[in-house]
Amino acid sequence: MLGSTHGSLSTDPRTTRAATCGERRVSPAGDATDLDVGGRPLHASVPDLDAFFRPATVAVIGARDADDSAEAAVTRHLMAWAERLDARMLPVHPRHQAVFGVPCLPSVASLPCPVDLAVVLTADPACELVELAAAQAKFAVVLAPGLKAAEGRRRLADVVSGSGLRLLGPSTGLDAFAHLRDDLRGPAIALVTQHGDQGHPVLALQDLGVRVSHWAVTGDEADLEVADFVTYFAEQPEAGAIAAHVDGLRDGRAFLLAADRAARNGVPVVAITSGRTQAGTRKGTGSRTGASRADGPTGSAAVEDAVADAAFRQFGVIRVDGPDRLRDTAALLARARPPKADGVAVYAPSGSTDGTGGTGAYFRDLATAAGLLVPSFDAEKQAELRRWIPGSLSVANPVEHGGRSVGGRYGPRILDAILADPSVGVLVCPITGPFPPMSDALVQQLVDAAERTDKVVCVVWGSPVGTEAAYRRTLLRSSRVATFRTFGNCVAAVGAHLDHHRFVAGYRSPFESAPRTPSPSARRARAFLRPGQRLSEHEAKRLLRAYGVRVPREHLVTSAAGAVRAAGLVGYPVVMKASGARLAHRSERGLVKLGLTSASQVRDAYRDLADIARHEGVGLDGVLVCQMVEPGIEMAVGVVDDGVFGPAVTVGLGGVFGAALGEPAVRVTPFTEAEARRMLHELPGCALLEGVRGRPPADVDALVDIVLRVQRMVMELGDELTGLDVDPLVVLPRGQGAVALDANAVCR
Repeated sequence: MLGSTHGSLSTDPRTTRAATCGERRVSPAGDATDLDVGGRPLHASVPDLDAFFRPATVAVIGARDADDSAEAAVTRHLMAWAERLDARMLPVHPRHQAVFGVPCLPSVASLPCPVDLAVVLTADPACELVELAAAQAKFAVVLAPGLKAAEGRRRLADVVSGSGLRLLGPSTGLDAFAHLRDDLRGPAIALVTQHGDQGHPVLALQDLGVRVSHWAVTGDEADLEVADFVTYFAEQPEAGAIAAHVDGLRDGRAFLLAADRAARNGVPVVAITSGRTQAGTRKGTGSRTGASRADGPTGSAAVEDAVADAAFRQFGVIRVDGPDRLRDTAALLARARPPKADGVAVYAPSGSTDGTGGTGAYFRDLATAAGLLVPSFDAEKQAELRRWIPGSLSVANPVEHGGRSVGGRYGPRILDAILADPSVGVLVCPITGPFPPMSDALVQQLVDAAERTDKVVCVVWGSPVGTEAAYRRTLLRSSRVATFRTFGNCVAAVGAHLDHHRFVAGYRSPFESAPRTPSPSARRARAFLRPGQRLSEHEAKRLLRAYGVRVPREHLVTSAAGAVRAAGLVGYPVVMKASGARLAHRSERGLVKLGLTSASQVRDAYRDLADIARHEGVGLDGVLVCQMVEPGIEMAVGVVDDGVFGPAVTVGLGGVFGAALGEPAVRVTPFTEAEARRMLHELPGCALLEGVRGRPPADVDALVDIVLRVQRMVMELGDELTGLDVDPLVVLPRGQGAVALDANAVCR
């Protein structure tokens, strides 16, 4: 947690982020008309939500004050909220003359002026929304569901669609009108959640001096959704970070466009999502997804989550695992200046005499395991630190402190020396428990050092009490120290801080280079599609060939004589495979014959394949006679039909090793060539592509080219193609290309 009512860790976060991102900001004008080749939007229009968050007029439809009803309590709360905003209050009720002393209007039609924000408290709000739209109201909020959630959402969505009235809810609750303090300064957290209880851990940061500038509770999202608020927040100068709690996304593309805008503007987005397991799924991040293989959808939460995780990482969304990490990570990212270096220095109480034990060593190990760099200081820096630190304590990193180093004049010199090291971007001091008066002196030295440096200073205050003066009166009042209560949250937040700034420094929006006009390949490929059917290997390969993916020479035959003729055309040796739209596990069933070198072997192989298929009752459309391809690295490229984020491409090891050596890498479309190369580096078996144990390096360029061609295919044919699996895709030695040996596809 970061505490301050004065100043911030960054005096001008938007200036530093804009410099990092090269001032590449997006004009909202015309964004919504810019579509990719599949008809999907390439930019997010920025909704004008100023009047929603700072309305000049607030109407309460169904206001009451005569009893202890929920409507009366809500009305009282809204009147206090409007008063804090200096907004005009307009209660509406057909049977009341006044509500809490404010004159009451009989109907929406009697409103004296168009209202910025109307809150509807009636049981069936649809009629009121129609009247509000006619009265040119800008925003309406429906707190309760009124009807069954799905039915009510659809009905209200139909009412406001195209009317000009924007709707929040239903099912938002009073948390949409929480009190946001206006006495805090510095970069703020902008918060969006789908339910009110999800936002309270972040809102509580206000009590620790961290500013929360906005909070939207979207409820069942009949109209306004999480993506709208992320897009809006990304344009607000005071928003240092966006925190989001997402139960489910109705439109994954809209969310990614919002995240793209935030990434361009250098505004970090930290998100926690529900539904990462089957038991935890309600709406989840997706309601329908397919596996990366084309043998049918799995609908599993694991597949949905893999696509969501990939999508978030592509666009720089920092995904966290719990409300406490959402709070702590967003607070650090909102207020910390860009790092000067990636190294983390640890300044901790003394442990073992050789520096291998104790708090500092534990924190170093935890940070290193999380991928953070904890560099050892060079001999010169260690000699400098040794002037003030006894020889029994470590000065390598972690740097250990004791009574002598904390007391007197030595502490400030040690801290300044550590922070002056060019390898250090972040200093962390874990304090597992208070030990006054030394802990009081240490905390004051850390606060003072943070004021003298432009590097990030973090303290982990491990006391379970949290009432100590050093914590409450010194740490939490500092504008320059990031304070955490757990080691894990500190490590996660520091890692997210460093990762975010690396990400935005190299970010280039994939939407800018996404194709906007169909390729000639799309026209050729559509001739091979069979609506509602699964394609055979031969048909799927024709689809690939239309997009320039190399496949073996092959012929589909229906007789032994035809097989012999085909083998002569293909060239010996050949492979023969039974061909049919629903054939699976052909090798295990004896339906593949390899290395045939003569006409007699081809005739015999044809008869064997026909006999096996007849015996098993398998329907064939023929037998494929294929060119034998030289051995290489077997990979697999596939397509995921995700119901939320749209088409995604997978790449992983293929053949018999595919299932055994880890999950494939996933990217949602669109993505760049650089992103395709990063996919390969994520794979557990990526070293195979680089050449191991005397094997030559594989043709990675050819593999990347095929991944991009498959992406182009699914972007153009995504509405007609629900699944594609190319496995094995043999990647030959460098300079020799890659060949798709097998493929299957499912048409919508």
